[in-house]
Amino acid sequence: MVSTSMKSLSQQYGRQFILSDAAAPNHITPDWFKTEYWQQHGGISPVELGRGAAWFIHAHEQDQLYVLRHYRRGGLIANISLDHYLWTGLDSTRAWREWKLLAHIQGCGLPGPKPLAARVVRHGLFYSADIMTHKLGDTVTLSSYLSDAKLSASKWQSIGSCIRKFHNADIYHADLNAHNLLLDDKGRVYIIDFDKGRIDMGSSWHSKNLQRLHHSLDKLSRQTRSFNFTEDNWGELEQGYSSRANHG
Repeated sequence: MVSTSMKSLSQQYGRQFILSDAAAPNHITPDWFKTEYWQQHGGISPVELGRGAAWFIHAHEQDQLYVLRHYRRGGLIANISLDHYLWTGLDSTRAWREWKLLAHIQGCGLPGPKPLAARVVRHGLFYSADIMTHKLGDTVTLSSYLSDAKLSASKWQSIGSCIRKFHNADIYHADLNAHNLLLDDKGRVYIIDFDKGRIDMGSSWHSKNLQRLHHSLDKLSRQTRSFNFTEDNWGELEQGYSSRANHG
């Protein structure tokens, strides 16, 4: 699959670095990454997903909807530092890597979030970071959908087909789970949250990637009796995945 990656624009404001879509019509400044700014210049509401701090942004002047996410740590290390990471160079920061991967995904024509901008703030030997993407219309996570309703066999197959498209494009998702798959009312499937994702030309990770999603769905079904997932559903997903095996 040939990629026509987005062109980027890099800016520096003291110890703050911003990477943005060169085609964006507006000049993106550090204020765009502050919740207080959007409380005064638009609409803002929290996204209640995962451990990270994320917000839906309505930029009134641009009449655009965005998602702003602040990078946060998980696990035991979060007790030491919630949102600071070791500085090893700008290109190695999580925000820079994710923005560039999302740009590549857009260039491949795959159903993922379109990146708007990323910010890295240097704090001596450490840094903190944020990323802003375009909101993906009216969508719901797979986990939320299955908490309320069942999916048809064809939709399970669509999910498998979507995942296979990313695998065929050598795009590795570090945390493929039921919270990072989105569905819209037109039957389209999207994959989000590519933090720590990468381009990986191998294929040995494909099955492990699927197993991670299977484990996520199985765990949710054990936690909630009304969760609408069965092993038959997983077989339907695998059918959709296999049907894309020889397609780009």
